[in-house]
Amino acid sequence: MTVNVLLVESNVLLREGLRALINAQTDLRVGAEAIDGPSAIRQVVTQPPGLVLCDIAFNGASGMSGIEAIADIRRRCPHLGIVVLTAMRGPTQVREALAAGANGYLVKDTSFDEVLIAMRSVLRGRTYLSPEVSGHVVRRYLDPKGQDPAQSQFDHLTRRERSILRLVAEGRTNRDAAQLLNLSQKTVEKHRASMMRKLGLRTVAELAVLALEAGFIERPAAVVRVVDGLRMQPAGVT
Repeated sequence: MTVNVLLVESNVLLREGLRALINAQTDLRVGAEAIDGPSAIRQVVTQPPGLVLCDIAFNGASGMSGIEAIADIRRRCPHLGIVVLTAMRGPTQVREALAAGANGYLVKDTSFDEVLIAMRSVLRGRTYLSPEVSGHVVRRYLDPKGQDPAQSQFDHLTRRERSILRLVAEGRTNRDAAQLLNLSQKTVEKHRASMMRKLGLRTVAELAVLALEAGFIERPAAVVRVVDGLRMQPAGVT
């Protein structure tokens, strides 16, 4: 029996490559595609797949994170297999994805053979973590207090604050974030102030550096400009 796969990936070239490789298999077929969280949820509702292969860092402007999308899909489809394939490999992202309902987690520099192993393992009811991230989970289990301080700071944020963090670190304004999250600008400002206070930060540049180095966000152009500009400043300049 051929399993229909919902492929969720905002990068066109990567999505086309994965589609071709998956469709070359006898037991798997890409039945639907999506570029962000909302479109993935619509596909799950209208064309229920047998498996979801998804990124958690979207380039789209929906404002919904991949973690939020996974949690929504899991609520709608408790038994659906979900495999994450992403460039984000920090311990926080791995824990969030698994807590949201992902059954597998892979990083994008893995081989396609391993992607197939993960997909087929999840279809058999197992959990699959790539070697690059499984160590994080094991260390967290053995020593829950021994995590990276940069990562642990994010554990105190609410889900809404994390959504705003991603948008702000990517260079979005309060108005942009409000429109994307369907909130008032005052509400975004309130959550943003709370987030910055919890993290002990004063500027967006500091936030971008922390989020990038902790692996909480990918390295989009907006962050590159902010982070590189900060690092090029002479010593003592803030």
